[in-house]
Amino acid sequence: MDKGNILVIGDSGVGKSTLINAVLGEEIAESGFGDKGTTKELKVYESDVLDFRIIDTVGFEPSFFKRMGAINAVKKWSKNAVKDGKENSDINVIWFCVEGTSSKLFPETIKSLSKATSIYPSVPIIVVITKSYSKPERERNVQMVKEVFEKQKNTKNLKGIIPVVAMIYEIDEEQFVAQEGITELIDMTYELIPEGMQAARKDIEAFKLNRKRSFAQTAIATFTLSAVAIAAIPIPLSDAVLLSPLEIGEINSLAKIYGIKNDKNSKRFLNSVVEAGTVGVAAKAAINALKAIPAINLAASVINAAVAGAIVLGIGEVCVYTYEQIHLGNKSLDDVDWINKIIESKLNKQIIEKINMIVTDEDFRNGNITNLKKLFTKLLSK
Repeated sequence: MDKGNILVIGDSGVGKSTLINAVLGEEIAESGFGDKGTTKELKVYESDVLDFRIIDTVGFEPSFFKRMGAINAVKKWSKNAVKDGKENSDINVIWFCVEGTSSKLFPETIKSLSKATSIYPSVPIIVVITKSYSKPERERNVQMVKEVFEKQKNTKNLKGIIPVVAMIYEIDEEQFVAQEGITELIDMTYELIPEGMQAARKDIEAFKLNRKRSFAQTAIATFTLSAVAIAAIPIPLSDAVLLSPLEIGEINSLAKIYGIKNDKNSKRFLNSVVEAGTVGVAAKAAINALKAIPAINLAASVINAAVAGAIVLGIGEVCVYTYEQIHLGNKSLDDVDWINKIIESKLNKQIIEKINMIVTDEDFRNGNITNLKKLFTKLLSK
């Protein structure tokens, strides 16, 4: 079966390569930091599952001559591909990447897009707003893109605007923005490529679910290791409730990954999980499990960190299980009895299992936070 071809274009440094890695689920497109673009030539990437290839382009540099060099590189590649009859010569969709943190889309950038893609006058365009960490900024940027495109004569092919976070972003040690928007981008692209190039819907759905699982695991790992670091500050075990902002952030981040709506049912679920993981049965069970184990003679900071990490890790895994069942249509958040059973049984069980795995490990008994972080990293990779 033929595959569709997606051209990824935009200013240097907007995160095109990071976006490609997030979509494909592999670290195959080089990304980096600095004042020069990372991608030096056009490269083609593809997955065995996705029904489209992704063509990464040279980023537009600030100076006129470098910008024209990037434009000419796209045009030259396109002409040569058509001339040689290559299988990836037809571009079906263009992903035009704009950085969300800049809050500006200069007309010159749109002109560069038009010049670089003039060989594809009728190809549909999806504007991907990368690094969309702030919801207010995200809404302003979507409106800005619409307004700028409406003023252009040769860019009437705009089919959608999708804000994305391709890599989890740390605001501070308690706040993170999880990956999102990637599966929505896959969906819209899938709808725009020609029929006959589309894989079976069940294959795409399975691929998207695996991406959600991967994003969720990244989020859980980030929140868990942060909990270990925060809880290492000497506080009484009873003050585990201090972690509630971190737990709330984890639950909300995972909900966004799985597309769980922010309504009264999701808020009720959040409150129930946070209560169980702080002052409720689950937290007390974790503390009691540690106390019941003989020969535990460690600093309070290490024990605190172990409890905090186990609770946040357990909450994350229970949320993923719950959200996935809802995402698949098997369950609903308004099923109060089911939700309560999950919290009472599965959450408690997960946390106790983590505690038992931790205390039997030599790294934990060696009694320092560095070893404990290594132990949790090992647990998270299983």
